[in-house]
Amino acid sequence: RPSPTERPSPTERPSPAERPSPTERPPPPPAVQRSAAGPGLWYEKAEPGDRRLGKVVTIAKSKKFRDNHEKVLLEGHRLIKDALEAGAVPQTLFFSTVGHLKELPEAEIKRASLVKVKFEDIKIWSDLITPQGLLGIFSKPDHAKMSYPAAQLTNSLPLLLICDNIRDPGNLGTILRSAAGAGCEKVLLTKGCVDPWEPKVLRAGMGAHFRVPIIANLDWESVPSNLPDDIQVCVADNKDPGAQTDTTSELRGAGGAGPAPVKSRPRAAPEHEDEEERAGIPELATLCYYKDWARAPVAVVIGGETHGLSAGALHLAASTGGKRLVIPVVPGVDSLNSAIAAGIVLFEGKRQLLQRHKREDNRQTF
Repeated sequence: RPSPTERPSPTERPSPAERPSPTERPPPPPAVQRSAAGPGLWYEKAEPGDRRLGKVVTIAKSKKFRDNHEKVLLEGHRLIKDALEAGAVPQTLFFSTVGHLKELPEAEIKRASLVKVKFEDIKIWSDLITPQGLLGIFSKPDHAKMSYPAAQLTNSLPLLLICDNIRDPGNLGTILRSAAGAGCEKVLLTKGCVDPWEPKVLRAGMGAHFRVPIIANLDWESVPSNLPDDIQVCVADNKDPGAQTDTTSELRGAGGAGPAPVKSRPRAAPEHEDEEERAGIPELATLCYYKDWARAPVAVVIGGETHGLSAGALHLAASTGGKRLVIPVVPGVDSLNSAIAAGIVLFEGKRQLLQRHKREDNRQTF
């Protein structure tokens, strides 16, 4: 122990001015390195045995987790970039090379925790056949707070899509992609549809989630409040206007959109034979999809292949003066699946709306 004479006097101790400032202090521990993507962009390098990636991905694939914690998992450069540009909030990004960060908006990813992991680790947890080496955990996007692309807003039409019991992730993702391509104003998903933030839906949607507003988990009582006034709701159904059909035949949706029923997934018979009659299912005028039916604003209901159109969809259509739209197919051929039928009906609706708008412009010019 130094003697009192050997201890430094208060005058010999470094003054506050001589002490290193916060900016001059040593850099963070080796686990945190400065990224080459730009100044101020830090990332953490995962050490061997780090299980955060596997734990986070496993949990984020659970619908219960997504609902309880309001988080979603996004994978791939294009999807994550679309999400960032639309205003989605990143929480953690896992990447295999620093080059992935350079391709993303720097100002946006600074808000997230950046973790560099081995490509082999991403490959283990990825759902893609050819992983890109980039995964992200985001706050669950709120359609009311999103900033959709200007081109999407400019080309938006008074055309809405309502998905009824679409339970196949691939079909729903493809339907959302078609809705974005056709310029739909918004997409409504009723209870019974698959979660739109399920990884397979996101993968099939190809960025559509960040191009068109999606409102999910609606019951039929709340659907009208999400629709414009004076809207006409049409349903895509499998009844051929020229075919002999039994009045008690099953109601099928556009998974069922062609005249022939889906044979591979027969609908369960009602518990009572007269169940549908007692439910008061309304009769709708039937029209081929290429006939004149799209008057702004208009909504189209696409039903699932297994459960088809619900009674709520038919009642809503009847209350707005809507029609059944059919896509005729060759007799004996199974009906089109819901994704294909949705694409056909939506783009035909787009064509009719644009043609009607053009006629009105010409009339005003004249």
